Amino acid sequence: MKKKVAFVCVHNSCRSQMAEAWAKYLGADVLEVYSAGTEEYPEVKPMAVQVMEEAGIDMAGHYPKLLTDIPSEIDILITMGCGVSCPYVPCKHKEDWGLEDPSGGPIEGFRQTRDMIKEKVIDLIDRVKKGEV
Repeated sequence: MKKKVAFVCVHNSCRSQMAEAWAKYLGADVLEVYSAGTEEYPEVKPMAVQVMEEAGIDMAGHYPKLLTDIPSEIDILITMGCGVSCPYVPCKHKEDWGLEDPSGGPIEGFRQTRDMIKEKVIDLIDRVKKGEV
């Protein structure tokens, strides 16, 4: 049975979107993946989409979602390091990845964030497969 994982950030426009895309691409066999934000935002950051496309991941259909748009109960909650207290989301496991938001900076920052997220997603998938999470 797949574990429901949600990646949560403030705007759901960059880091949580990249994490959702990586998790769907790399962990479709073990994860049911969602992402959401605590505040509305008009679009996924274009540079986030661009750097994921460079890695072969299409985020064309992605759009910012709110916590109310995802299931109310999930297995794994991953916050991205936004320094915000998220509303209570029932979950069995929670962790914060402490990632800096590259928004407003150069594209290289988005690439570094993309690569860090990929490594963290690979580690998460490995831990889920081992039954550690």
